Amino acid sequence: MDAKVDSKSLLYKARVHHTQQEIADYFGKSVRQVKRWEANEDGPPAYTIPGFQQMLFTAEPKNTDAEFTFIDLFAGIGGLRMGFETHGGKCVFTSEWDSYAQKTYLANHAVDHDIIGDISPYIQENAVPDHDVLLAGFPCQPFSIAGVSKKNAMGRKHGFECETQGTLFFDIAKIIQDKRPKAFLLENVKNLVSHDKGNTFRIIQHTLTEELGYKIHYRVIDAKGFVPQHRERIFIVGFREDTEFTWDALELPDKTSKNLKDILHPQNGTEEPDEPYIIGSKGKVNPKYILSDKLWNYLQAYAEKHRKAGNGFGFGKVTPKSTARTLSARYYKDGSEILVSRGRYNPRRLTPRECARLMGYESESRRFEIPVSDTRAYKQFGNGVVVPVVEEVARIMKPHIMNLVEVESEEYAVKQMGLLA
Repeated sequence: MDAKVDSKSLLYKARVHHTQQEIADYFGKSVRQVKRWEANEDGPPAYTIPGFQQMLFTAEPKNTDAEFTFIDLFAGIGGLRMGFETHGGKCVFTSEWDSYAQKTYLANHAVDHDIIGDISPYIQENAVPDHDVLLAGFPCQPFSIAGVSKKNAMGRKHGFECETQGTLFFDIAKIIQDKRPKAFLLENVKNLVSHDKGNTFRIIQHTLTEELGYKIHYRVIDAKGFVPQHRERIFIVGFREDTEFTWDALELPDKTSKNLKDILHPQNGTEEPDEPYIIGSKGKVNPKYILSDKLWNYLQAYAEKHRKAGNGFGFGKVTPKSTARTLSARYYKDGSEILVSRGRYNPRRLTPRECARLMGYESESRRFEIPVSDTRAYKQFGNGVVVPVVEEVARIMKPHIMNLVEVESEEYAVKQMGLLA
């Protein structure tokens, strides 16, 4: 492996444990220099390799004093994980089949176990480790409006009849049956509730409550206010025992509290260098994100055609004062759902860095590494969860998780005392 590539991999791993300031201090460099290393395609100079190796050798793993454990299924790039780590959880098992998503996951999370691609053998052998909470953003394509329309057009089955992704819910159910976690959180698209005239969701409810015996609570939550994006997703919370959990404890922000100005590149020189997304001393957005004349003319003609037909199809043009439409996994194709206005000039796509902010993976206090191509990054963020929403759901779940952890610990202690008597 090339030394420079190796050094960037080590930098990614070091950033799991250390801030940019800590790395800068260790090497006697400025924070700006560390940021340049992160932006540089080849990473830091080769001479930094021994230093990074030493930093990683002495690094303390995160969550050594975790309050509860969880597993991260259909993990994507780790949005559910981030929400529960914020509230004291430790991930003990990760499953994600997409190798590019795995790459992003590893660049951003302290993973002390292998990431599993095909989870089937682990389910068959009951080899998933014990855990307190199961997290799963199971694939939504068979249930989403866009996914169903696409499958109908192709003459393919969807929902539970989808021979591939639709059956993955039952993999989750089998793990819940075998491991009996104290709680779970499942996330999916809003359309899950109405799919197939409600039959799909009735099957899910029946499986979780009648067959597995869990008490479930579900709610569709719009991310608007948490981030400047209208994005509705269903969250299904389940507990093994009766609890006093209620969605009334959810604290929703003012829906007008965020707008796109909060996530867009300022382009005035106040932002640190971040190639290839912004370039030059003023941090201007790279021109490659501006729509070509051909694509922009096509999108305008397409929108006009559907406007005359009375349809609502078309592009979504936004300004810094706007709230965005839902970012989708198809954003890489033409960016039509969220196009940033440039006045009388052609609009532009969001950069992947802006997508990371729009989804809450990155904030003023949290850097998110993007080690994949723009196309892959757009797909990953479009398929992701909004991290601040998950953090709030985790917050209201935690007291009830901890109550069950405490009860189980007391029962275990009593049992052990009985065995010793």
